[in-house]
Amino acid sequence: MNEEWLNYLTFKETVHRNQKVILCHFQYNPQILSAFKKEFPSVKWSRTHKTWYVPNTTLFRKRLNLPLPGLGDNWLPKIYEYNKVEFIKFRNVLVQKMYSQNTINTYLSEFAQLLILLKNKPVSELTYERLNAYFLYCIKTLKHSEAQVYSRMNAIKAYFKYVLNEDAVFDKVIRPKPTKQLPKVFSKQEVLKLFAVTQNLKHLLILKMAYGMGLRVSELIVLKINHIDLDRMQVHIISSKGKKDRYVNFPESLVSLYLDYLKAYQPTSYLFQGQYSEQYAIRSAQAVFRNAINKAQINKKVGIHGLRHSYATHLLEAGTDMIFIQKLLGHNHIKTTEVYAKVSNKILSKVKSPLDDLKD
Repeated sequence: MNEEWLNYLTFKETVHRNQKVILCHFQYNPQILSAFKKEFPSVKWSRTHKTWYVPNTTLFRKRLNLPLPGLGDNWLPKIYEYNKVEFIKFRNVLVQKMYSQNTINTYLSEFAQLLILLKNKPVSELTYERLNAYFLYCIKTLKHSEAQVYSRMNAIKAYFKYVLNEDAVFDKVIRPKPTKQLPKVFSKQEVLKLFAVTQNLKHLLILKMAYGMGLRVSELIVLKINHIDLDRMQVHIISSKGKKDRYVNFPESLVSLYLDYLKAYQPTSYLFQGQYSEQYAIRSAQAVFRNAINKAQINKKVGIHGLRHSYATHLLEAGTDMIFIQKLLGHNHIKTTEVYAKVSNKILSKVKSPLDDLKD
């Protein structure tokens, strides 16, 4: 929609049916309405507000020439003035260092929790003793998990390092002893069960690509059609974790399903598109997986990431070299990949228990 049409519109942000939306007001005019609906075919009418509306997302804000909200702006009203300045400094540093939007949002959220608790106490004056007391409070009072505590520590440490240049203060901060948990994996029979109970073409392709290429869900939802090269049978994974690119092999057995999906859904940019032609939401992909695991009656407490773990474990059990698995998964260090050797039962299954040798 060009600027001329936008001049006829006024906007209001609100919540409608538990969803953040943008109300689009304009005097009735058949030509404006036709152009508006042509530009936004997914636009909906609200009988409550007596106007048209679209989701309040980055995509639609850009298309409507509306200003984009700053990362972490929702926390600012809850923070005292001095620490509000520190919060903005921290945000600017994270943006300048070009951290991913997800990482910035996580760091700002974790940092904001501390600032809200501090009220008008300057965060820049915290000593390691006060920091230790705060993290103990997170563990004992807030009942945070080990992962939550680590996430908060990493965010606050980043502030002291990048804004104050005083990361040495964390040398005396006590970190929880890490729990060395092994990844949870599915057997090949369980993977087949997940596929068998998934009838929806789109959902089946999501699950098969997650397992068949060992993709993180964050990598899966940002895949675009032009990232997939069937001539070379490769998929280009762009700006993944750690802002790294890599190539993974496209499974031959997936070609037919993939082409059927393209014909049925006709995606234009992202391979998996949501309701409003945006990229598929992570929570939607997770819901697809949860639905499948419930239908398959698999009683394992594991998320969609378990398909990636299963991919790596099954490759290892098939005799694939650990170095190749590392490259396919996009791991920086081989030690990260070696954990799958502890999960694989190929060798351990051959060890016979002494109980089986006991005789009456």
